[in-house]
Amino acid sequence: QVQLVESGGGLVQPGGSLRLSCAASISIFSINAMGWYRQAPGKQRELVAIIISGGTTNYADSVKGRFTISRDNAKNTVYLQMNSLKPEDTAVYHCHARIGLTTYWGQGTQVTVSS
Repeated sequence: QVQLVESGGGLVQPGGSLRLSCAASISIFSINAMGWYRQAPGKQRELVAIIISGGTTNYADSVKGRFTISRDNAKNTVYLQMNSLKPEDTAVYHCHARIGLTTYWGQGTQVTVSS
């Protein structure tokens, strides 16, 4: 069983920045891919960004150029740096990890972008 613990959400004004963290309970070298999804009220969960074991990253079109996913192997942690935040970025952000065909989810952290 893999546990994912997220932190870093909160309330920020439009144009502001936040950094989300996702700490895994195992070495991330054992994880094929880690990423962030988000779910806004009344909407389906959508992929925001993903980083695979080789370091390749992929982003949703809506966040390209504003968000950056990265990892710290020594801390078994993946980060999501979010800049130039917009009200439409408001959602619960969930960390996700995949090992083979098995997926794991964090509990989610709320991000609210509002003036």
